Amino acid sequence: MYTLLEMSWEFFKTGLFAVGGGLATLPFLYDMSARMGWFSTNDIANMVAVSESTPGPLGVNMSSYVGFTAMGVLGSMVTTCSLVLPSVICILIIARVLDRFKNAAVVQQIFYGIRPASAALISAAGLQVAKISLLNIKVFQKTGALMKLFNWKMIILAAVVLIAYKKFKFHPIVYILAAGAAGVVIGG
Repeated sequence: MYTLLEMSWEFFKTGLFAVGGGLATLPFLYDMSARMGWFSTNDIANMVAVSESTPGPLGVNMSSYVGFTAMGVLGSMVTTCSLVLPSVICILIIARVLDRFKNAAVVQQIFYGIRPASAALISAAGLQVAKISLLNIKVFQKTGALMKLFNWKMIILAAVVLIAYKKFKFHPIVYILAAGAAGVVIGG
């Protein structure tokens, strides 16, 4: 059984090291899922879908989702505050010293090194979401049929959304709502 303190610590660590925004929290959530068992990898796919569909930062929405599903409103408040607290602390510290050091070579080099790490974390998260959404790994493992490895309905839906987004440039909420409606119609 987990406690609020354990959840607080895990999300504090996530908030401290998930540089690059909400999607950068996904590798930490996968690790948490494997180690703590609070949620499954399928739950993470649902978290991403819900978090992308609701207002607010992705990481905050996902931490709220985990906290709420694990321990209700109090869990949601604890995980959300724990995720955000490192950023608040860092921003307060940085604001105090950045004016003096923003042109220092070491500061520029730190930011130069953080960018590719953020890109790698976001890419890893994107690949994991694509794997969950577009592949039927369990079905493939049972049947061995290569054609059953792919979730063709979802691949086609993703391609249609991508092409429509490139061509029409509607607001992302339009595509989220349309994809949600399509999911209801075509099913999983």
